[in-house]
Amino acid sequence: MPSEDDTKDAVAIVGLGSMGMGMALSALAAGLPTFGADVSQERMAQFIEQGGQKLPAQDQNLVVSAVAVVVLNAAQTEDVLFGAEGLVPRLNVGAVVLGCATVAPEFARRMADKCTEYGVLYLDAPISGGSVKAANGQLSVMASGTPEAFHAAAPLLDAVSERVFELGDQVGAGSAMKAVNQLLAGVHIATMAEALTFGMTQGVTPDTFLEVISECAGSSWMLENRAPHVVAGDYSPHSQVNIWPKDLGIVLEIARSNGFDAPITETALAQYRKAVDAGLGAEDDAAIAKVYAAQAGVRLPGAV
Repeated sequence: MPSEDDTKDAVAIVGLGSMGMGMALSALAAGLPTFGADVSQERMAQFIEQGGQKLPAQDQNLVVSAVAVVVLNAAQTEDVLFGAEGLVPRLNVGAVVLGCATVAPEFARRMADKCTEYGVLYLDAPISGGSVKAANGQLSVMASGTPEAFHAAAPLLDAVSERVFELGDQVGAGSAMKAVNQLLAGVHIATMAEALTFGMTQGVTPDTFLEVISECAGSSWMLENRAPHVVAGDYSPHSQVNIWPKDLGIVLEIARSNGFDAPITETALAQYRKAVDAGLGAEDDAAIAKVYAAQAGVRLPGAV
């Protein structure tokens, strides 16, 4: 096992999905010794082939400066940190956990409190930018935590991000901002699908829609990023439909707990749930266009 001196700048990425794998490869490209973990053996093999290392055995300490947890939801985050094979008890005092999943602010605060019991720092650090920016080390990070947590996380943040928004020393602020972002992102994807298929009912082809609207005031980052998937008829998942019932559900949970009405979010969430019910959950989230196309009786590119 490497000595502590050898691994003082080492990091770990738990969850090697489209975002986590990009972060792990960016960390390796930055020269950081990088451990990884994922339930997929195929992804682990890909990671190791690129120079990554498996996490040490469960009965061994994990000597790293930072651990980024890039899993699907709060339940998986808590299991990674404090479950039967939880990592936090294996970390050195002063190591930092970066919570990168979309979670409620109160959950982030609870994880920070539990980490403190072990002398481990916690950075509330949701990420945005998609799989391409993750692979290029160009993510945006909406982060909050103590100055000590930011300092400990700095080498990993430098490796994986283009911009770190420092949102204060109170854990939960990063997750609150991510909820705002996800409200907009989820609604924008659904609106893109609605507008594209509405255009088809009026004789506007998807490729013409993309060419024109991407240069007009009705565009958005999500439209420019996701509409090409529909035009190509390619729904290989960069970000799955399955993510949005969870993330927009978190937005609505936060909204309701504060007496805030979010009817547009509710409508978008209903469309994502229809997509999941139609068996589209594992497809790229641009596949929500298939729900609108089925309702409108139009044929998307690549449809069989």
